[in-house]
Amino acid sequence: MRLGLALGYWGRGPSPDQVPLAQEAERLGYHSVWTAESWGSDVFTPLTWIAARTSTIRLGTAVAQMAARSPTTTAMHALTLDHLSGGRVMLGLGLSGPQVVEGWYGRPFPKSPLTATREYVDVVRQVLRRQAPVEVDGRFHPLPYRGADGTGLGKALKPITHPLRADLPVLLGAEGPKNIAQTTRIADGWLPLYWSPNRPEVYEASLAEAPEGFLVAPMAQVRVCDDVAEGLLPVKTMLGFYIGGMGHAARNFHADLMARMGYEEQARRIQRLFLEGRREEAVLAVPDAFADEISLVGPRERIAERLESWRKGPVTDLLALAPDRESLRVLAELNA
Repeated sequence: MRLGLALGYWGRGPSPDQVPLAQEAERLGYHSVWTAESWGSDVFTPLTWIAARTSTIRLGTAVAQMAARSPTTTAMHALTLDHLSGGRVMLGLGLSGPQVVEGWYGRPFPKSPLTATREYVDVVRQVLRRQAPVEVDGRFHPLPYRGADGTGLGKALKPITHPLRADLPVLLGAEGPKNIAQTTRIADGWLPLYWSPNRPEVYEASLAEAPEGFLVAPMAQVRVCDDVAEGLLPVKTMLGFYIGGMGHAARNFHADLMARMGYEEQARRIQRLFLEGRREEAVLAVPDAFADEISLVGPRERIAERLESWRKGPVTDLLALAPDRESLRVLAELNA
């Protein structure tokens, strides 16, 4: 099982720790470093900044939001950074949700998300292969554009710049069972938001047809500390925000996922409290058991014992949301 460093997206401003953490992860032998985006910092600029200050560590997006860019634009970002970094890019893509897609990007959330994802990946693959001008007779991402409001002058094109790698890895941040199953057919890997090594049955059917070499790269908060309950608070804070606030009361993919993982009643309570403005109560309502099974928190010996269960399943890459160098170092030593 390889290790990655997940840095997430910026909060109020850029963190001065991101580049030093990425450099330390590279020194410790981590395979990859990953950035993210929501509705603030973008995913590619910080990754480019890190690329210029590292030399071997792979550079991943977890995730680049599809609504933020046309698929050709995303492919241009990926092929450009892949050249500049010497072939280190791993392109993680995600749909996000209706609130962000429609509220921030001003686009309709696709009524057929599987089709929209499939078309998006198809365009990206065609750009990277550069075998012919890109053409997709698609519902969501038609190329060239043939809509009634167009000029009809669109021309199928292939990139001027020759991509460094036609097989640049594409991973998808899928959550629903059908979306995960499709991911095994059209992508090189999957980026689970929550992963519990104690509940393999949650994803077993969706991953049944995953091909040889398919990547499973979940994120997990990693924190070496003496007090487990205190160490779980940042995990619960994250869960409270995602389950309570990252979606509508009637359509929240993160809450639905928590429900499928055996915590339906608790997920709905977290949602209700968060939407009522009782955010601290929502965080405290996150069960310690759930926060614990999707993270690696506690003394070194406890993390070592729990790490074994992560290794036994299909996980190929553990992307650690680690806040400090000590946690990074301990994880690297335990995984050696």
